[in-house]
Amino acid sequence: MNHGESSLGPLELVDGRWVLGDCGRPGRACVEFRPDGLHAIARDSGVEVIPWGRIMLGFGITLGGRYPNRSETYSQMGVLGGMPGPFRGRGGGYLHMTLRHPYEDHLLFFDRHPRWYRTKDILTLRAVMSQLVADGEVHRLGDADWTARAVAHLSTFDGWATNRALRRVAAEAVESAGSPTPGAGPK
Repeated sequence: MNHGESSLGPLELVDGRWVLGDCGRPGRACVEFRPDGLHAIARDSGVEVIPWGRIMLGFGITLGGRYPNRSETYSQMGVLGGMPGPFRGRGGGYLHMTLRHPYEDHLLFFDRHPRWYRTKDILTLRAVMSQLVADGEVHRLGDADWTARAVAHLSTFDGWATNRALRRVAAEAVESAGSPTPGAGPK
């Protein structure tokens, strides 16, 4: 189920901010995209802030286990969490990234929604996020209006999710979203 322009895979617009994961139920972990960086809100309400400037080398998104086999997007539990039955909406996912100062591979956990995430949506989301890192423009994700325009473009992608097609649609989404809102630059 694709909710159109208000969500893309696990990314969803909630009260004017973009959130990776299900923050709609109490005690759920999520990652908010804010002007100053990623805010990972844990199940215990603890918050970890990753400034946009620390992120390098793109992103990965996995559902289920932290490290699925051979760079897969879903682990077995990740598949079960999106299907009808007792596992629906259970488990979570991980946003993978490499940070600088100090250099480290880092994971941010988020709880999944009960809805199914289309693999194509996860791949296009990952592609545009990685494109922004490569361009030195990852802070644009903290601009809710800019991200809404990029998500609107990505949600129209209806081709095969090849590496070439994903790079193309990510570049098109960045171009079609235009300039960030004035004053929404890195903090």
